[in-house]
Amino acid sequence: MAVTMQEKIQQKDPENVVPEENDEESPIEQVRLTVSNDDDPSLPVWTFRMWFLGLLSCALLSFLNTFFSYRAEPLVITMITVQVATLPLGRIMARVLPTRKFKIRSCEFTLNPGPFNMKEHVLISIFANAGSAFGNGPAYAVGIVDITKAFYFRNISFLAGWILVIATQVLGYGWAGIMRKYVVDPAEMWWPSSLVQVSLFRALHEKEEGKSSRGKFFLVVLACSFIWYIVPGFLFPTLSSLSLLCLAFPKSVLAQQIGSGMHGLGIFSFTFDWATIASYLSSPLVYPFFSIVNVIVGYVAIVYILIPFSYWGLNLYNAKNFPLFSADLFNAQGQVYNITAIVNDKFELDKVSYAKHGHIHLSMFFAVTYGLNFAAVVATLTQVALFNGKEIYQRFRATFQGKPDIHTRLMMKYKDIPSWWFHITLALSLALSLVLCIFMKDQVQLSWWGLLLAAFLALIFTLPISIITATTNMSPGLNVITEYIIGMIIPGYPIANVCFKTYGYMSMSQAVSFLQDFKLGHYMKVPPRSMFIVQLIGTILGGTINMGVAWWLLNSIKHICQPDLLPPNSPWTCNSDRVFFDASVIWGLVGPKRIFWGDYIALNWFFVGGAVAPILVWLLHKTFPSQSWIKLINIPVLLGATAAMPPATTLNFNSWIFFGILFNFVIFRYRKKWWQRYNYVLSAALDAGVALMGVVLFFCLSLENVNFSWWGTGGEYCDLATCPTAKGIFVDGCPLT
Repeated sequence: MAVTMQEKIQQKDPENVVPEENDEESPIEQVRLTVSNDDDPSLPVWTFRMWFLGLLSCALLSFLNTFFSYRAEPLVITMITVQVATLPLGRIMARVLPTRKFKIRSCEFTLNPGPFNMKEHVLISIFANAGSAFGNGPAYAVGIVDITKAFYFRNISFLAGWILVIATQVLGYGWAGIMRKYVVDPAEMWWPSSLVQVSLFRALHEKEEGKSSRGKFFLVVLACSFIWYIVPGFLFPTLSSLSLLCLAFPKSVLAQQIGSGMHGLGIFSFTFDWATIASYLSSPLVYPFFSIVNVIVGYVAIVYILIPFSYWGLNLYNAKNFPLFSADLFNAQGQVYNITAIVNDKFELDKVSYAKHGHIHLSMFFAVTYGLNFAAVVATLTQVALFNGKEIYQRFRATFQGKPDIHTRLMMKYKDIPSWWFHITLALSLALSLVLCIFMKDQVQLSWWGLLLAAFLALIFTLPISIITATTNMSPGLNVITEYIIGMIIPGYPIANVCFKTYGYMSMSQAVSFLQDFKLGHYMKVPPRSMFIVQLIGTILGGTINMGVAWWLLNSIKHICQPDLLPPNSPWTCNSDRVFFDASVIWGLVGPKRIFWGDYIALNWFFVGGAVAPILVWLLHKTFPSQSWIKLINIPVLLGATAAMPPATTLNFNSWIFFGILFNFVIFRYRKKWWQRYNYVLSAALDAGVALMGVVLFFCLSLENVNFSWWGTGGEYCDLATCPTAKGIFVDGCPLT
């Protein structure tokens, strides 16, 4: 069933509607092919197994995802790992737990109500998904605590950080409650990505034939991944990024710029580390091939055509004064900008000091990346309006005019969630946020009116973006737009900027993720109240653990997030937080007026380009309607192909693309039965093995300062890849040109 779903999504077929008189079928073909029309309301969901495995999974994912987020190659452990790993555990518990019934007053319960069922499994996975911030790793707001303490060297209390994390994560549930009737219950809102999860659940719970079960395969691969990771993770770190050109030309800046996978184009650069392959972009095994192809086209066009031409050909924005790839901020002489020197005692921009130190400059790649982000945001709206607008409008109208489909009717057997649950959640999270912005404003800088403006933006964007995601599987990101808005209103306040962005962008994103998981529960016929309670508890538990682990690491690892002060090859470089910090400087501390209406004013034309590009593709499609391939040109995906860069590198992308093609084209096409049976299981086992060994290495070796040095621990050996190439620019460790 999973294979069929993947193929149907790839084909991008137009809507195939079942005649209205067939009330026992969904009007969406992909849903008919994937989701069962049967339900057994008697299956227990509030079981000891569900609570034990759900809470354990949520806690483990929250810990592991926060722990790995500070490392040079972060690894996000997603719900798929829990889906696969908890199935054998649930079945073992169903065999060994006592079936005896206990009675407390009028309540009767048992630890073992029978076989481990699919609805329990769904709730456990939803628990875990909340613990991984719906697949994003740690809660977004943890980054605010990180940059405050580790980059600006200022204080923020644990309480203020905890409120930020919990309030920004839970606020979206209020928006979701308001929108749920419009984007979950209607059949026309079908949420394509949820169907992949439905397919996997059904595949895992089908009776297996043959001797080699998925459970055994999972354990074998997990053991191999666990054992192997000690090699790139400790014994031979150079295998994480092995550059042949850097080894062959140790004194050539050009060769190392071309060959470095971490700071260059990554030509002839390889990795033998699953953490490197899956970091930033997540596992390549779970992406459909059509998505990988769109990423390949955009990535190659940007990284191997646009960037080399702009750097070596045009010297765009004095590109040669700075490294080819870098997320750092520089002065005009190519030196890393001393940000702390332009921050005054009130944690605001010191305008006199900024004038003295000069303008902030971006590497050419970083500047172009921002421009592409501008274009991608606008292109998403234009693309969806042109190619999916009529479909979205028809489906939205159908939510009011059409009859409930078979799945909505089946869900009517269960008690619905009272509206006041959502209203109370919204009111409490807003009240908690107002307490933060009024009584702890000195720590977060955001005024109460800024909070309300961010909440208003999240509210008005939640419905359209939910509709877009539910019908096209594309979800526009609003982080740059929110940064731009508040940066224009109140420049000079870096933490206020990232707080506004987190409240505006992240609460909307949480709402969309919440609704997506709710649709998964809708398809799997899980009682709605159970879904809400599990998601809310998982979010609060996960956010609390996120904050606790972050606080522990920030206060226990000396010089964390400071690569220049850390020991050689230390993994605690916080690459993602570096980009978050730079954004706070660009949009908050200095402000878009000084940067994007100053030296980089031309980047604003990317907004226009992003709006026009899909129109050109649409006109081409209308001119040559018989050429079906034209409609498959997805401008937002092409423009956003490198959205993860920085902090992602060419090594991450090249290895991700290689394994994506191998598994989702070669094996999918020529070994389809193997792919259907083992592909997701392999991905989950590789993630889990690396995560477990990473934690073991930290507690057994890193905390005890156990290390050794030889050639294989020397890193990538591409030190010159970060050198500027302009004449007269001198940086320590780089040759004069």
